[in-house]
Amino acid sequence: MSATSRYLGDHTFSVGEIPASDPGPGQVRIRVAWCGICGTDMHIFHGKMDARVKPPQTIGHEMSGTIEALGASVQGWAVGDPVTVRPLDSCGTCAACRAGHSHICMRLKFIGIDSPGAFQESWCVRADLLHRLPAGLPLDRAALVEPIAVACHDIRRAGLVAGEKAVVLGGGPIGLLVALVARAEGAETMVVEPDPGRRAFADGLDLATFDPGSGDPVAAAEAWTGGDGADVAFECSGAAACAELMTRLVRVRGRVCVVGIHTRPAPVDLFRLFWREVSVVGARVYEAADFDRAIALAADLPLGRMVTARFPLADIQAAFAAAPQAVKTLVACS
Repeated sequence: MSATSRYLGDHTFSVGEIPASDPGPGQVRIRVAWCGICGTDMHIFHGKMDARVKPPQTIGHEMSGTIEALGASVQGWAVGDPVTVRPLDSCGTCAACRAGHSHICMRLKFIGIDSPGAFQESWCVRADLLHRLPAGLPLDRAALVEPIAVACHDIRRAGLVAGEKAVVLGGGPIGLLVALVARAEGAETMVVEPDPGRRAFADGLDLATFDPGSGDPVAAAEAWTGGDGADVAFECSGAAACAELMTRLVRVRGRVCVVGIHTRPAPVDLFRLFWREVSVVGARVYEAADFDRAIALAADLPLGRMVTARFPLADIQAAFAAAPQAVKTLVACS
């Protein structure tokens, strides 16, 4: 038997026991160790994605675990291997897939949203979506590989390199990881965040921060860069005010990377974009190379400090209720 949670709708989860499934051809069954709660999971919890999720549904995608069974034709893997899952199911035939950009497939299905996810003890997934974890990486830290991969993709899309300076708008979990990965890659960062608690947490990670309530972020960026402006600005907040600000933070021919999800049109300072020949790119999820880079970086990032709440799977209801007060919440699934 396997413990399994299901999102039922209306801020409600159930937890029960079901028979563990046998992996099908090309699949493995994973004994899930940890699964993190992300912003998308919280949107699901608040009922904003019921039409897509179609409750009752097992959700969750920021995970780590070990292989406990192999399906037919699976090669290169063994029972006991520590793994994480890249939870993207692309069609392979659309224009994006044909161009080699399957992570933004035009018919992309996100595992843990559009199909059953990892908030369960045993989980069957396709073997081609697995990434091998180092034996020495604790599985609780490994559950953060997926959001680290988001940050790695953002850094790569922005073309940020060692020695450059980047302003990160928003000090939530993704903004913090963008700043940490940027630092690991040799860049300097400044996190702009209005919330004092989030700023204090970023300060505790030895990240430079700026309170936009205390002054002009553009002036602060110019003072930090000797008047030039930052090389890159990462918009991680999803706030309209930051969309308007982002192009004004960077130097001549600087770059802006839009990471946060803006569900409504937002004003953008297009004159600054024109005047300084600023480049703007979007960054959505990740590619396989980003997962590999995230795994390589995971041991050197302060991930233990980012996990501020842990719950057993039996208490997943309480975990979701408490998640807004945490930086990162993990659920122990086994």
